Amino acid sequence: MDREEFISEGVNPGNSSDYDIKLTMDKNENLQLETTALIKNLSTDDWEQLTFYFIPNIFTKSVSPELENPSTVNFHNISIDGKKVVYTLERDTLNIQLPHKLKPYQEVKVYFSYELTFPEQGLRFTKSNNGNFHLAQFYPMLATYRNSRWNKESYQDRGETYHTGFSNFKLTYDIPKGFTFVSSSDKEVFPSSNVGSIEVKNIKEIFVAILKDPILVENDGGPSVRVFGFNENKEKLYREIADEAIAAINYFEEIMGPYPFKQFDIIVDGMGMEYPGIVTVGSIYNTGPSNSQELKNMVIHEIAHQWFYGIVSNDPYSDAWLDEGFAVFAASLFKLAKLKEAEDYNSMYRPDPNLELPVNLPLDQYESNMSSYVYGKSARKLWELFKDNGEVKEAEKFLRSYYHFYRYKEVDTREFVRFVKYYFDLKDDTLFEGWLEQEK
Repeated sequence: MDREEFISEGVNPGNSSDYDIKLTMDKNENLQLETTALIKNLSTDDWEQLTFYFIPNIFTKSVSPELENPSTVNFHNISIDGKKVVYTLERDTLNIQLPHKLKPYQEVKVYFSYELTFPEQGLRFTKSNNGNFHLAQFYPMLATYRNSRWNKESYQDRGETYHTGFSNFKLTYDIPKGFTFVSSSDKEVFPSSNVGSIEVKNIKEIFVAILKDPILVENDGGPSVRVFGFNENKEKLYREIADEAIAAINYFEEIMGPYPFKQFDIIVDGMGMEYPGIVTVGSIYNTGPSNSQELKNMVIHEIAHQWFYGIVSNDPYSDAWLDEGFAVFAASLFKLAKLKEAEDYNSMYRPDPNLELPVNLPLDQYESNMSSYVYGKSARKLWELFKDNGEVKEAEKFLRSYYHFYRYKEVDTREFVRFVKYYFDLKDDTLFEGWLEQEK
């Protein structure tokens, strides 16, 4: 395949953003935050407002009255150039009126001062049952901008309903003694200082965990893999998880391309979820603890997300299948190629006749079986691409080429179809009928 023949077309995020965050947690578990966001308009429109996700507000009493211990949110100040601005906060949508129109390629610096408390039984932003604090989506996250509108959809508690472009982050922190700071940074040591700073560039979001008395299992070499657990009787399992993670990272690097960090952290606490350079594993949507094999499978899936989400981006609301389906597909490739599981190739793409919908609908268009489409049917359809064309080895080559063209770009269904038609030299869209809905 001649790479010169094909030029990839990533989706424009419509903006760029750099964040500078100051985070302080006191002994009463209160968070004080100051965030400055430097934002550039990369669209062709004049902007009159900015739209952010502010997900901690979802777990407040007014929005989630079913929570026994909800979060609290209190904004002290939102300002531009030192002057307070008008804003609204409804559910997870934070809209800010700009004092002047922001023209294409102009920049604006927005300052936020606010305080938070943690919910219990929150989703990703939460205090866990082990007494740890998970700070996911804890800052105002700028939405993408396209088709002359802010690309911000309604929050749902299934799937990821937030979408951001790649950003640069600086973060300083001050946490109580007795806690360990772990984050998307790949330069942290254990035990951590209670006061420090990190800087991470070109990531979709930043994640922070503040951990109480973790047990650390660490593997050196390659990227360093660190497993943080909280049960002294499971240290053998933590070692097995670390070994499995090393094998998966090495395999994905071999078939696709380099893992972008020098360190990879796994927190065995809470629900399974991917973030740049760090993941949490433990249960699927807080349904109870997973067994040891389920944990290892979860780790492999979340590691695959470091490539599909972390490097090759997509909108997880409108095109969830492009990271979830690819992560399932890549994880199953790892099992077939490296773990030598006795899996019949033909079973990998066996269709389910009950799944009649396309896999690329927006999340709100699925009912309770959303996962069956964006995880299950989509991965099976990806396998089917190779049933008569090289099977595992050709699938590996395909992923490497796909990664090469789309690293640090956003892909949508339209661009995926364009690439597949080029890769397999297809003359029509017959291959996509019945599983991908395409724009007319």
